[in-house]
Amino acid sequence: MSSDGNSLKNDIAIKLEGVCKYFQIYEKPHHRLMQGLFRGKKQFYKEFKALEDISLEIKKGETVGIIGRNGAGKSTLLQIICGTMSPTFGTVNINGRIAALLELGSGFNPEFTGRENVFMNGAILGLTKAEIEDRFDKIAAFAEIGDFIDQPVKTYSSGMYVRLAFAVIAHVDADILIIDEALSVGDAFFTQKCMRFLRTFMKHGTLLFVSHDNSAITNLCERAVWLDTGKVRIAADAKTVCEKYFEGLYAAQQNVQNNPSLSSMNTEMKLKKDSSQEFVDGRLAFINSTQYRNDIKLFQFDPDAESFGAGGVEITDISLCNESGEKLSWVVGGEVASLLVTAKAKENLGSLIVGFFVKDRLGQTIFGDNTYFTKALSVTTDDQFFTKFIFRFPLLPVGDYSISVAMADGTHTDHIQHVWIHDAIIFKSEASSIVHGLLGIPMLDIQLNNINKK
Repeated sequence: MSSDGNSLKNDIAIKLEGVCKYFQIYEKPHHRLMQGLFRGKKQFYKEFKALEDISLEIKKGETVGIIGRNGAGKSTLLQIICGTMSPTFGTVNINGRIAALLELGSGFNPEFTGRENVFMNGAILGLTKAEIEDRFDKIAAFAEIGDFIDQPVKTYSSGMYVRLAFAVIAHVDADILIIDEALSVGDAFFTQKCMRFLRTFMKHGTLLFVSHDNSAITNLCERAVWLDTGKVRIAADAKTVCEKYFEGLYAAQQNVQNNPSLSSMNTEMKLKKDSSQEFVDGRLAFINSTQYRNDIKLFQFDPDAESFGAGGVEITDISLCNESGEKLSWVVGGEVASLLVTAKAKENLGSLIVGFFVKDRLGQTIFGDNTYFTKALSVTTDDQFFTKFIFRFPLLPVGDYSISVAMADGTHTDHIQHVWIHDAIIFKSEASSIVHGLLGIPMLDIQLNNINKK
């Protein structure tokens, strides 16, 4: 194995040729001793081939997804790329500084404090002590674990561990980042922060992203690799790979009894066909009487959420309200709700634009809107004003979501951004009838009938 990039072309970040990794599996502990005594004359182990003949070439600046079922060899492959495990056969060439967030528990000494682990990991990744000291405050601020930075890592929750580990790799000037599923244990606020960092990093760096989530791979990655029982099943554009992987999962599970879905319920429903007045799903009343009702838990506005802007406006409150104007702590998908934003002008503004957008846990924008096509509003210093967006809450798959709000002065193409608050409100979809896609649209009518049956 080699990590020397001198043998690589300038545009290649990672190159693997014929990489194999075999493990010796002993049925009984004493077989390991006997294997040593017989010095290879007799085999007391079974050989497990974790990886077989893996050849990949990843260019600088590419974002590549690694997808596959548990036990497919994903983590083994990443450890070999990182240099924490040697291949049995084959060569690995890396061109640039590599930083990785692998499975929980790797990379940190549990007996050391968070501070000590930051310095240790920084040194391993090639930073000098002076460089680590210069960046330490930024690392601690990114992690947001407070006084726990000086406590042993063994006292950390999984979420705290991920916070600190990601904060370190985000500040070591890596050329290549490897992320292995670990973000799935973080809270919604921190996950969104990490996704913003990754999207910025992707503009200039190389990213390897491992996930079981097809939508995450297709959203983040240009290319993808499907690993299956230690072999590359397919390496192509992310959309093609994820579609093939999805087909493979269904083929493998075609005889497995799945959870009952609405489509299998033997219940007759009459859909609402006259929908000229309201765009409403005709099945909503029925869905809301089952365990599939789209219950959505809302969390309060966080005034300390990450934000930026010129500062000409201060947002004082953001809330989701019902039709009577009362603040909501819960909403059901399909119900009418309003997003109410109140603010105070810090200077004279001639043409305010207020907008919002809803993102899922991966930072994908699900929907949003703004006031640009509404009557323009001008305000003077110290004026207080509000914006209200009234809409029917969509049906959302189970998961974490956030609402970000922004205010600018000017036009769509020429404006000053005065405030932009990331993840101002977090909400969680706790049950849903939606299992595919980013959201559900109202079905005005669905028909299933026989043709020409007498």
